[in-house]
Amino acid sequence: MEARMDFLNCLDPDTSNKILMYLEDPSEIVRVSSVSQSWRDFVIANGLCKKLCLRMLPQLSRVAYVIESNKCGAKEPVEVGSSHSMELASLAREHRVYATLAHVCTSFPVGDCISEAISASSTDHPEESIDNTLISLRDSYWSSRGQSNPAVPETLIYKLVSELCVITEINIHPFKAYFLLGSPIFSANSVRFRMGHWDGADDMFIWTYTSPEFPMAQENRMQRFTLPEPVLCIGGILQIELLGRAQREESDGLFYICMSYVQVWGRSLSPAFGVETLEPSGTFVLKKDMLGKFHSQPSLPETEAQEISDDHLQRCFRYLLHFVNTLQGNAVQVIDEYDLGEEEDEGVDEEGEEYYLL
Repeated sequence: MEARMDFLNCLDPDTSNKILMYLEDPSEIVRVSSVSQSWRDFVIANGLCKKLCLRMLPQLSRVAYVIESNKCGAKEPVEVGSSHSMELASLAREHRVYATLAHVCTSFPVGDCISEAISASSTDHPEESIDNTLISLRDSYWSSRGQSNPAVPETLIYKLVSELCVITEINIHPFKAYFLLGSPIFSANSVRFRMGHWDGADDMFIWTYTSPEFPMAQENRMQRFTLPEPVLCIGGILQIELLGRAQREESDGLFYICMSYVQVWGRSLSPAFGVETLEPSGTFVLKKDMLGKFHSQPSLPETEAQEISDDHLQRCFRYLLHFVNTLQGNAVQVIDEYDLGEEEDEGVDEEGEEYYLL
């Protein structure tokens, strides 16, 4: 029989730790822990799954501790015994929680993570509210108030679909004012994103992540802003900072920013995971549903139908309401969905005249 050697038993713990930390995906550590009991003990004792998750999602450094809940929502029983056995039980629990977290971060489906609009720093008219940025229609838009200083910024704040979302990109479509002479585009010069949570005690938002600043083109298309690394939004709040005003309105000489449509792409980690804020430290408890494995949401092929979420139904309702209001005003409504990353195809007839399908 061929002799085999277990290198973990032959190397000192520090060297073995360094070797295994060359793995990039936390799910690979989970596979390593299933090789043998000794390898599993080593992985758990050194917290390797947690370390790789922290490297993948640095925002997890704000997690104070983890807990597991049963199907009734009750927390796991408190361990009793020696301090050593309690420490081992705590390490094993962390391994289970972070192993599951690594799984859902890659297996749950990617989609638009916006649940609802919260507020805008300013709004020119009530009918030009931030809610319009959740409707993919050509003449639906949010508008800021006008400013004589083009450097004055604006912010848009949204609530995400859950308190834990892994966000990868934000897509924004500046508004082209077809009803104004020259059809100007009221974009910002650049954009920046913040993520965090609501602090009820101090009645304010706490931002735990700030992105780099991205240039925005003054173009009539959905513009994709990919974050340098996936970001774990803990708390479910996202802010879009619109920096600099690119377009002046000729009628009043003021600068405006207008946005037509906003999407936030990522993965919601609910219902497998939840969080609880610990004030005043600003740290979090990471809560794993012990039935999370039964809540897994594997990605579906594009050809398969997916269930309609409550959020999707709400958007359909807003769409229909907007359509009815337009009809009551005896206006012609142009329905035009935006294609991601592509110029809007308005159509050209044989004589070069632009047309729209009504």
